[in-house]
Amino acid sequence: MIRLSVDDLTFEVRESARRKTLEITVDRGGELIISAPSGTDEQHLRDFVVEKRLWIYRKLAEKAESRRRLPQKQYVNGEGFLYLGRSYRLKRVPDDAQDAPLKFVAGRFQLREDALPNAREHFIRWYSARATDWLTARVKAQARRMGVEPAGVKVQDLGYRWGSCGKGNRVYFHWKTILLPRPIAEYVVVHELVHLHEPHHTPAFWRRLERAMPDYEQRKGWLARHGIEVEGV
Repeated sequence: MIRLSVDDLTFEVRESARRKTLEITVDRGGELIISAPSGTDEQHLRDFVVEKRLWIYRKLAEKAESRRRLPQKQYVNGEGFLYLGRSYRLKRVPDDAQDAPLKFVAGRFQLREDALPNAREHFIRWYSARATDWLTARVKAQARRMGVEPAGVKVQDLGYRWGSCGKGNRVYFHWKTILLPRPIAEYVVVHELVHLHEPHHTPAFWRRLERAMPDYEQRKGWLARHGIEVEGV
């Protein structure tokens, strides 16, 4: 892993032969990533960081404030957990009440008492399974409409990204995508499928995305404003 330090800022440098431009990303945890074409001169990277310094500090401050406001899950009775944009309450049940540590029954999450120490892991496992089923179905439907052929769908923790288009035309999604409202999760799906045509966020990419989803800007804006709110699991 290549690291670049500029004053008090430290970046992970990700190089790609397919990339033509520089891009800085502040991920969910506040880590800094600079994506660059392969072989980019270090001084060029430093100059780019200096140029974007005020923007970087502003983004870091916004992330810190958003995280400060996010309540930590306590896994107590009545606590709400998101699923496709809606909040469902939690009920803790006796150890012998159900076979699985976590179930979704009649519009309510049910967590066994003995599963409480690993509650977050159980939620992540449950969300990942539902995300795989839902996203695979949506990818299949949208791919047919858009005339693309993804090689498969994989759900995992993608860090700061909601989705990614990998080698061999496989599409990846963060498991937290299943927490988003359906129209926003659908936007993430279409966004990644457009990458099968256009690898980078060029003007051609956004034109193609608009043809596939004319109201994408509203959905993209909602995700930028509210995406951090699904962090607490």
